Amino acid sequence: MFQRTKFICNINFCWTADVLRKTAIELEIVKNISARQINRYLKQADINVYKCQQWINSMESNPDFEEYMKRVKEISDIYANSDKYAEKGTVIVSTDEKTGIQALEHKHPAKPVIPGFAMKVEQEYKRNGTTVLIASRDINSGKVIPMLNPTRTEEDFIIHIKKVLETFDDANEIILIMDQLNTHMSESMVKLVAGGCNIDSELGIKGKSGILKSMKTRAEFLEDKSHRVHIVYTPKHCSWLNQIELWFGIITKQLLNKRSSFKSVEELNSKIMEYIEYYNSNLAKKFKWSYSGKVLQA
Repeated sequence: MFQRTKFICNINFCWTADVLRKTAIELEIVKNISARQINRYLKQADINVYKCQQWINSMESNPDFEEYMKRVKEISDIYANSDKYAEKGTVIVSTDEKTGIQALEHKHPAKPVIPGFAMKVEQEYKRNGTTVLIASRDINSGKVIPMLNPTRTEEDFIIHIKKVLETFDDANEIILIMDQLNTHMSESMVKLVAGGCNIDSELGIKGKSGILKSMKTRAEFLEDKSHRVHIVYTPKHCSWLNQIELWFGIITKQLLNKRSSFKSVEELNSKIMEYIEYYNSNLAKKFKWSYSGKVLQA
């Protein structure tokens, strides 16, 4: 019965114990069985047919396994040795964009929590627009450098990175960790990094020659570890390697949740900035990174 139960559970269907019971009888696996007994078998086999978890096979977008693991391990090693980097005057910054943050306004005010009753939030709401949060996180201090904007263009991103570089102007080295979005490998980024590293050599012409010729040549320049400012790119579909993504999860849970109500984008932006100021003053700390770069199994 155990093996047969495993078989019918693998069929792509929205199962319940009663449906499993009827299916088992129709397939003549058993003559008769109760839904309660089905639940006992599932518990015994440690199978949960009511839930599923999403995952992504990163290797589909990263067919070069050695290159993929090299990047994963490099970033994990940077996190693990961030204190040693700091002793050398190196600043490690994790950067990304959180797009489409909605200013949702509940139709009626929420009813506050009282003894015995949870907070009640109006289900109906209206949309008052969206904003984009471009943010960078200092890995060692945990503090966040924010920029709020209606868009996330190449120009927007460069303005933010300029602010980051100015913040750490006295650092001996700045390592920027980010994903492989095309705006993160742009002509503007190459010129910004070249200026920050006092590189006067000819950069070439975008699409034609030199460092600026292609995204590949630009990425190679931006990843050059001999530069005072350089980028370490995460593999595709590996946002979990970028610590700013963990912080995006924190602000989502603590501020941008179903309890919140914003009458306008301006109010939303104001609340985000207030939260970040509070976070930097009271909650910011270094994440304890335990992953060492070993292959993960689904």
